[in-house]
Amino acid sequence: MEVVFLGVGEACDQDHGNTSLLVRTSKACILLDCGFSVAHAVFSELNSPNELDAVWISHFHGDHFFSLPLLLLRLWEEKREKPLDIVGPPGIEDVVVQSVRLAYPSFWDKFSFPVRFQVFPPEQTFQHLGCGWTTVWTEHSRPNLGLRLDEPESSVYYSGDGRPGAKTRDAVRGCSLMVHEGFQVNLTVLGHGTVQEVMDMAEATGVKRLALVHMQRDERKKHQARVRSMLAKMPAVHGFLPQPGERVQL
Repeated sequence: MEVVFLGVGEACDQDHGNTSLLVRTSKACILLDCGFSVAHAVFSELNSPNELDAVWISHFHGDHFFSLPLLLLRLWEEKREKPLDIVGPPGIEDVVVQSVRLAYPSFWDKFSFPVRFQVFPPEQTFQHLGCGWTTVWTEHSRPNLGLRLDEPESSVYYSGDGRPGAKTRDAVRGCSLMVHEGFQVNLTVLGHGTVQEVMDMAEATGVKRLALVHMQRDERKKHQARVRSMLAKMPAVHGFLPQPGERVQL
């Protein structure tokens, strides 16, 4: 499994892009979230318009899905043929169709490839595209689903936004890589996790690697050296602050 950090920042971060991952498993290529700045980063990674198998949307804030219309337009322009799965919380089909119709009126009816919507309810595991998908609610201002992808030898958990929810610890236990937002170092902001609580959870659940993303832009500028020092002191977890374009092999 390969994880590419297309972006690692929050909504307004001009330097690090909106948080998004491209996950290549042994059988599929899956995009996790598609915010304002993400589509162009995806284009630079794909080898063909048919390479991408699925898009996961964690929740309906613009920095997590607003460049889907552009992504779909480019795939259509490049004559994609195979179906594309768009997976996410309840309401995913209505939200995506509305956003496409707003961005490019009448475009929805021109697709040359099928778009298939799926909702994976929380606290369940589904087999899809050759791997297990486990979803869990987090604590955020809009309903947000964290996602764990499992292959036999590796796994990745992606939080989307939000503080860890009641079932998050179970979802991340023993994960090869946990990618989690840490909006502030210690200050609790409603609907967002802190660096310290995410580190504590990683250590308590046997996570092997922790990537902290979606840090508030000014917080990152002021405290990134401090955060790297905190991460380096975890005895059993490899913690890091990824950069856009960084790759991790699991």
